[in-house]
Amino acid sequence: MYLTGISTPSLPALTACVNKLAGKDILSLLSNKLIGRRLSPQEISNANKELISAIEKWRNRDLSAENIKYIYLDGVNFSMRIKKVQTVPVLVAIGVDINGYRSVLGFQSGDKESASSWREFFKDLKRRGLNGSSVRLGVMDGLAGLEKVFKEEFYNADVQRCQVHVARNVLSKVPIKHKKGVADDLRSIFYASSKNKALEFFKEFKNKYDNVFPSAVKSLSNSIDSSLTFFKFPKEDWISLRTTNIIERLNKEFKRRTKSMEILAGESSSYNLLAFISIKMEAAWVHNVVGKVKPNLPFFNKIKENI
Repeated sequence: MYLTGISTPSLPALTACVNKLAGKDILSLLSNKLIGRRLSPQEISNANKELISAIEKWRNRDLSAENIKYIYLDGVNFSMRIKKVQTVPVLVAIGVDINGYRSVLGFQSGDKESASSWREFFKDLKRRGLNGSSVRLGVMDGLAGLEKVFKEEFYNADVQRCQVHVARNVLSKVPIKHKKGVADDLRSIFYASSKNKALEFFKEFKNKYDNVFPSAVKSLSNSIDSSLTFFKFPKEDWISLRTTNIIERLNKEFKRRTKSMEILAGESSSYNLLAFISIKMEAAWVHNVVGKVKPNLPFFNKIKENI
């Protein structure tokens, strides 16, 4: 087609031309602006390979020097293109060492409802040097298969079932108009000053609701022991051990950072992206050590005033 005597390129040819300019000229202009010279395509390719190599090395790093006492476990789903677009669950583990510092121990695709997937994940952590005998507690959301496998692989460890998940399950069996009262009674149990006091409140809970909400009482009874495991550990750690909030914040960051992509380009590239996000999160965690929250902070003083 001709317009005023000038040949007009086809749409595919025009698109290819724009992509070429975007890929080379814009990168060259940016590099010239940032570092004072234009980077060649080969330099950009080499830098990308070096970055991916460093991230992959971190993801598969040796864990033998990390003296881990607590492990937080959860799974998160992503849409990935593996031949076709599909939902792929990724198992995630955060470790807390004896000094209270957090680190992302690893992540691996696998069915979060499957005990065998979790077992393989744990074995991979051990192959990388994780000392299973040093782990004292696993914090998780209550999947029966996961708890059983965790205890088998980390025989010195106990299980803390997330109190938020437990409360959610109990409240799902209570009529709406009674939820607030039941939730307040659950809070009294979970935030009691000692395990003995918590068990006293649990006994009162059973007496109060057994005839009216038996399903709710049964749900709590099945989880009460695992919900109160945190009492075995130092009091300064309790606030961090009651729930899976620590790992859920990481999973939310994974989702936030990948939201604009909608679909991730395969397992390997997804791992590289999640590793990069994890490294950035670890840099922030250095200033937020588990067990170092002081009870004299303004937040706690405000709570005391309202008690």
